[in-house]
Amino acid sequence: MFSLIPHPTTKCLRLWTYTTCAHFRYLPKKNYFRKTCGQQNFMETVHAVNILQQKQFSTQKETLDMCEYGVENIRNFSIIAHVDHGKSTLADRLLEITGRIPKADSNKQVLDKLQVERERGITVKAQTASLFYTFQGKKYLLNLIDTPGHVDFSYEVSRSLSACQGVLLVVDANEGIQAQTVANFFLAFEAQLTIVPVINKIDLKNADPERVEKQIEKMFDIPRSDCIRISAKLGTNVESVLHDVITKIPPPKLENNSPLKALLFDSTFDHYRGVVANIALFGGEVCKGDRIVSAHNGKGYDVNEVGILTPEEVPVKKLYAGQVGYVIAGMKDVQEAQIGDTLYLQKQPVESLPGFKSAKPMVFAGMYPVDQSEYNNLKSALEKLTLNDPSVTVHRDSSPALGAGWRLGFLGLLHLEVFNQRLEQEYNASVIMTAPTVPYRAVLSSQKMIKEYGEEVITIVNPAEFPDKCHISEYLEPMVQGTIISPDEYIGKIMALCLSRRGVQKSMVYIDEHRVMMKYLLPLNEIVVDFYDGLKSLSSGYASFDYEDAGYQPADLVKMDILLNGRPVEELVTIAHKEKAYQVGKTICERLSDSIPRQLFEIAIQASIGSKIIARETMEVTLQGK
Repeated sequence: MFSLIPHPTTKCLRLWTYTTCAHFRYLPKKNYFRKTCGQQNFMETVHAVNILQQKQFSTQKETLDMCEYGVENIRNFSIIAHVDHGKSTLADRLLEITGRIPKADSNKQVLDKLQVERERGITVKAQTASLFYTFQGKKYLLNLIDTPGHVDFSYEVSRSLSACQGVLLVVDANEGIQAQTVANFFLAFEAQLTIVPVINKIDLKNADPERVEKQIEKMFDIPRSDCIRISAKLGTNVESVLHDVITKIPPPKLENNSPLKALLFDSTFDHYRGVVANIALFGGEVCKGDRIVSAHNGKGYDVNEVGILTPEEVPVKKLYAGQVGYVIAGMKDVQEAQIGDTLYLQKQPVESLPGFKSAKPMVFAGMYPVDQSEYNNLKSALEKLTLNDPSVTVHRDSSPALGAGWRLGFLGLLHLEVFNQRLEQEYNASVIMTAPTVPYRAVLSSQKMIKEYGEEVITIVNPAEFPDKCHISEYLEPMVQGTIISPDEYIGKIMALCLSRRGVQKSMVYIDEHRVMMKYLLPLNEIVVDFYDGLKSLSSGYASFDYEDAGYQPADLVKMDILLNGRPVEELVTIAHKEKAYQVGKTICERLSDSIPRQLFEIAIQASIGSKIIARETMEVTLQGK
């Protein structure tokens, strides 16, 4: 009979009991329930359900009384690392040790909840989990934030670090320090966080933890004795990581008796409850029924629910200073949940927290609905998805061929691909994406143009709006500071690749006997599409790459139009460096020749700079029946 009982959550049990009792009460003439279980067995089952409900409620009250955890017993920390160094696997083991999930072989990427994360095997969205752990007779609340490792999602890492006092820096015992390891270290170092180095994958055949310890000591000036050797996959020595988190990472620093001051560092959108805001409390306390105010827009909200993530949402009575959790306060408009906002009690206003630096888009692309009748649905999907990913910038745009749409700014090409995939999977939206471009700048020389734009230097994100040379004194292109870490046997090939992309070498340092770190100043346009693929190919997959913004510098740029039978196609306009214009134009014409369906008439595909044709491909006539 107990096989008829549904999954024992509070909502399921209540609904099942109510529905079944109603059927039993109002359908006495039918023999369905009598044949299935009889009245006596049926009432016994309902009684068993009530017992399960009571047990569940008592467990919640007993486990989630947050006032038990004073500030001195709270630790807020993140896991940071290069791609595929084992962050999510380590998070799985920590969840198992602290009893948040059962120990099972199926526990893989538990905190990677998005479909795109499981398909690609990477972390895209930072996730929070509150862990309860007893150490030396004291109960501790450990708030863990698992962060992405790819350079395109570094904004997720920087936001997560604002809610922490320390980090676990995970390094692969086989691959050693990689480019993103260095970048993440300096993010944590600049935020003045305690760094605990963890050497993972010591169970691998070619693991060399001693070599990695030397690298960490040389690169980051962290003593070798501070490194923890673990195998997150097998669970080897993982519990010592929790011990070091408690003993080495300090508790949150708070002002005594201060009113509520909460940092909104992340948010998601729920179709039924509105905005679910992830907050870190730097002072005071918040509970259901409080009236809170957003420092960003000045609006007041009534708190409907507060809770913690374990990693599932679990409501609690109250959140206290130093803790990390979520709050639902009836924010219906996605624009109301501004990342970096400060929340405070209406009767006790406070000074706003510093917030975050706004993300700087590095890649732009046009997005249009396949069918213009889907415009409003796509607009709603974009608003909800950008709430979950605030590093995406959105501006209205239109095209003669594709209709109304948007021009979106992303942190990189992978970021663009993942965003597009999430639109399809989570919102069932089909879109047309234009070719990615980077933002250029132009210094205007015409007073008429300066008066029209209201400034002397303009930013161009749409190639179709690239101004003519006659109105410009100089063009500026974005540059990046690239960091490449590779075995020394590939130095020659990597230097040749960087030179072919107009790179300028800034430094080269050996981090151990066989690995070298090179820094290059590179044009963003040269690396955004296929540079990483080329680097991985020529280094047999051993090289790693990371980049950061390095401002703008003058460049000889030209606007290239693509013509089909003499007619320019606005969506195919490209900005290229003058030295590479012919190569780029030739490549585009060849690809279009392969892509456009054959017709009953000849099609001329041309690339032109002004009135000068620099490349051409001709599609021959296709006769019917052949």
